[in-house]
Amino acid sequence: MSISASRLNRRSFLALGGAAALTAATGARFASAAQIKTPDQVRLDYAYYNPSSLVLRRKGWLEEALGDVEVTWTLSAGSNKANEYVRSNAVDFGSTAGAAGLLQRANGTDQHTIYLYSQPEWTALVVGKDSDIQDVPGLKGKKVAATKGTDPYFFLLQSLNEFGLEQSDIEVVNLQHADGKTALERGDVDAWSGLDPHMAQTELEQGSRLIYRNIDFNTWGALNAQAKFLDEYPDLVTLVLTEYEKARLWILENPDETAQILSEEASLSLEIANKELVERTNLEIDPIPGEVQAAVLERVIPILDAESQFTPGADPEEALATLYRTEFIEAAVESLATPVS
Repeated sequence: MSISASRLNRRSFLALGGAAALTAATGARFASAAQIKTPDQVRLDYAYYNPSSLVLRRKGWLEEALGDVEVTWTLSAGSNKANEYVRSNAVDFGSTAGAAGLLQRANGTDQHTIYLYSQPEWTALVVGKDSDIQDVPGLKGKKVAATKGTDPYFFLLQSLNEFGLEQSDIEVVNLQHADGKTALERGDVDAWSGLDPHMAQTELEQGSRLIYRNIDFNTWGALNAQAKFLDEYPDLVTLVLTEYEKARLWILENPDETAQILSEEASLSLEIANKELVERTNLEIDPIPGEVQAAVLERVIPILDAESQFTPGADPEEALATLYRTEFIEAAVESLATPVS
């Protein structure tokens, strides 16, 4: 009997014999890239907020699985950049927060969320060590840095709404995540809606404080691709997600090496890398998006609508109803769970 998708976790990984067994399982499903339809090049992003992408890129498992097919990697500095790359066909697979993927689909890009790589608490509201601001109401009339189109921005909007404030009650300074951290540390803004690992870095190195945390306002880590790519290369998409699952499961068994990889890739100390990975990133999840994630996004839609995040004529409810395409990760999980003869 195959292991169910929701239970392909650490215990299942060990039962399968770890990475070696997963490699064999991938080979059993796809003996070679020549047997499936592929483009000349497969293009993925990698991001410091997506640990599986870092491991997959470092280990070269996808390159090994695809053989002669060229694999290229592009660094995404945030969900806004990943969305931009997917929209412009610069990458085939982009790492975003769930809300960012929904927003892009609602605003006209025919893309879908096909995989969940984490349940993170990767964002919170941050102030400097000596700031007088103690809570969300204290942000009224202040300058707050955030990267529009990303989970920290959506987190900021939800947090303001939770305490009876609106975006117009503050001055949003639109900066990419790393620049927002720098602006906070220089005193150019009063607060920052942060993103790990930059958030962990300023906590540990500068004594910055998190004044508001709420994991329920973080909208999961989502991998997205355009519909036309999914339709043209379905077996390739399943193969890619099989390797993604291999990376996620490997991380569960190798947290120390994963922290080392994040540390080296992002030029961070191991202490900072561990704070992101151990304290604020849950990777022991069901990778198939569904009702749990849709419920989170359902709560976000009215806030995004009230803050004019959708383009005229957008139908966010329809976008959410058609956001997930799960057949690829379901096939990948089944492949990994099927014993190799």
